[in-house]
Amino acid sequence: MRRIALISALLALATTPALAQQFQGNWSCRDGNANRAGILTIYGSVYGFASTTYGDTSSGTGTIMGYQDGVGFSDGPLRAARNVQAGRIIPDPNYGVAIQLETTDAIIMLCTPR
Repeated sequence: MRRIALISALLALATTPALAQQFQGNWSCRDGNANRAGILTIYGSVYGFASTTYGDTSSGTGTIMGYQDGVGFSDGPLRAARNVQAGRIIPDPNYGVAIQLETTDAIIMLCTPR
């Protein structure tokens, strides 16, 4: 009985880092009208966003803080230009997971893995 409990605990600890890192990588973002909005890249504690609109002030790099269910945007152009506060990991029927970018009032973009 103790072996089963020990094995279960070790497996739970082994999978925890994988769950925490699922937001890292390249994400293709669409706006509220399902139009392409840009590409979001997240690695470590930094992000980069490249808008599809020429001269968009929300393009650039900034810092994030990882959370259990996504990321919080600390600074950078998405925070300054579009007031993005958080990126929440949600289930997606086609891609498995997606990140929805949120302000304090609304969801403004949905990003899926590239």
